[in-house]
Amino acid sequence: MSWRKEVEELRRRSEMARQMGGPENVAFHRNLGKLNVRERIDALADPGSFEEIGVLSGHPEWDGNKLSKLTPTNAVTGVIKIGGRKAMVVGGDFTIRGGAGDASIPGKGIISTRMALTHRIPYVRLLDASGGSVKSLEKAERTGIPGGDRSIEAELLYHVPVVSAVMGTVAGLPAIQSVYCHFNVMVKGKGRVFVAGPPVLKAALGVEIHKDELGNEEVQVRKSGVIANLAENEHDAIDQIKRFLSYLPQSVWQMPPRVEPEDDVNRREDGLVDALLDNPRAIYDPYPILKMVLDRDSFFEIQPYFGQPRITGLARVNGYPVGVMMNNPMHKGGALDKDGGEKTARLLQLCDTFHLPLVYFVDEPGFMVGLEEEEKGILRAGARLGALTALSQTPYISFIIRQVYGVAGGLHYRGGTHMYRRYAWPSGHWGAMHIEGGVAAAYKREIESAPDPDAKRKEIEERLNEIRSPFRTAHAFGIEDIIDPRDTRPLLASFVEDAQEIIRTQLGPTSRIPYLP
Repeated sequence: MSWRKEVEELRRRSEMARQMGGPENVAFHRNLGKLNVRERIDALADPGSFEEIGVLSGHPEWDGNKLSKLTPTNAVTGVIKIGGRKAMVVGGDFTIRGGAGDASIPGKGIISTRMALTHRIPYVRLLDASGGSVKSLEKAERTGIPGGDRSIEAELLYHVPVVSAVMGTVAGLPAIQSVYCHFNVMVKGKGRVFVAGPPVLKAALGVEIHKDELGNEEVQVRKSGVIANLAENEHDAIDQIKRFLSYLPQSVWQMPPRVEPEDDVNRREDGLVDALLDNPRAIYDPYPILKMVLDRDSFFEIQPYFGQPRITGLARVNGYPVGVMMNNPMHKGGALDKDGGEKTARLLQLCDTFHLPLVYFVDEPGFMVGLEEEEKGILRAGARLGALTALSQTPYISFIIRQVYGVAGGLHYRGGTHMYRRYAWPSGHWGAMHIEGGVAAAYKREIESAPDPDAKRKEIEERLNEIRSPFRTAHAFGIEDIIDPRDTRPLLASFVEDAQEIIRTQLGPTSRIPYLP
């Protein structure tokens, strides 16, 4: 007996499914300048590596006992390889009911998350879906109580890297999934994400608003910080996904992947000596400093448009992946604001979860002050960041390159028994608060009673400035080591190398620091 007939029928039905929403719908969206879901997966995956799961899942139509049409479910999922390493991918198919929930089959999403968890491989969502639809009520002939088991999706965050890409309009449950991840990216001009779209807002609130105003990159990347990075186009978004995953292990049970370095580990850049001006208030560009210390062209910035007083991202040092953060004096003087605190906390969570050493180049003037930041909740953001820093166990190193003041400045330091190291440049200066502001408060009566209050204030400031030299602190062992800035890279590389042995003892889920979106 031969099964050739059944094999041929399998091929026929598979071809039906791969037609997605049909030639007209596919062409319509292509004319909008969008890739379809299968093209997106092909761009993400190593050539020929896609192993699709559930290709035949969908909604069949019959002519007697013969299948006449198969409308596939509007999600394509399976296992791919990215740079030779396996990952699970699920992509929304906007050509079928615009990705609406009534065209989906729930079990397909569940098995993809479960497989990512049990196979211990990264999980990538290519989102282009509008969520629930009232049309599902007619199909089910009943209503349902909202709810769903999010436990596996939450569990994924503690075990494997999860990435979401907003490739089109995303609302409802897919919008929540866009932030249920360690990294997300939105396509400029094409991606939009919101809880509910304009028709719902009009019905609920009587408000008329275009979907671009409601959930475009200006709202979700620059203002809310819900989406981390912005991509110029779909191929750029896919490239950012690949690059982000390249720094991370397949799961928390594996060591972070090292690449063979092409950069001299002992490189000493003369430019570091002159990177900061003598004027402690001078503004400088921090990015050249990162370039001179990290492996060349290895820095991948995360959330560059949000919380800009603090730079965060991933990089490599002697081929080893590390987390990087640095104050940016070009925005609010580098002071820690609410948004910067939030994104710093996420980087700390990421590094602790996937056992990446963390390096901080410190130029912290303190918390950003003022009514606006108080209303945003800067104190809660600062307290949370302090708690996460104290609870973290990943190897951590700080280089004080300029100022360290106040409670926010103190967050550069981690006590406890986990691996930590600190150095300072000769340009460093620190204290409980800035001398200029502190003098006005601490010497208020003396200044006000002087014949020339302004001259008296300047006299006191000059007197105190003479004793804030970092060398005085070093003599009292208040700072462990002051270094030639050119030694920063070799010392950092040595620390990261030593950290690998510590990381080997920490593999597995992190127990002390929570990971939340």
